[in-house]
Amino acid sequence: MNNIKLFESKEIRTHWDEIEEQWYFSVIDVVTVLTESVNPRDYWFKMKKRVKSSDGIELSTICRQFKIDQKCSVR
Repeated sequence: MNNIKLFESKEIRTHWDEIEEQWYFSVIDVVTVLTESVNPRDYWFKMKKRVKSSDGIELSTICRQFKIDQKCSVR
């Protein structure tokens, strides 16, 4: 089951993993909705860098970025 969820009339791409029984959300879509940034990818990149340098916490794993279509997101 793959869906697009709405939050305050804005689309957030999602993916339901039937094996793990949990939802995955597009981080970029969430950042877009919450920050209203004109460049959400840049915002996310800078936020990860800032948190790592100040707290030493890694906000994401080191992996390649997946292409996401408009129908669903990929974890």
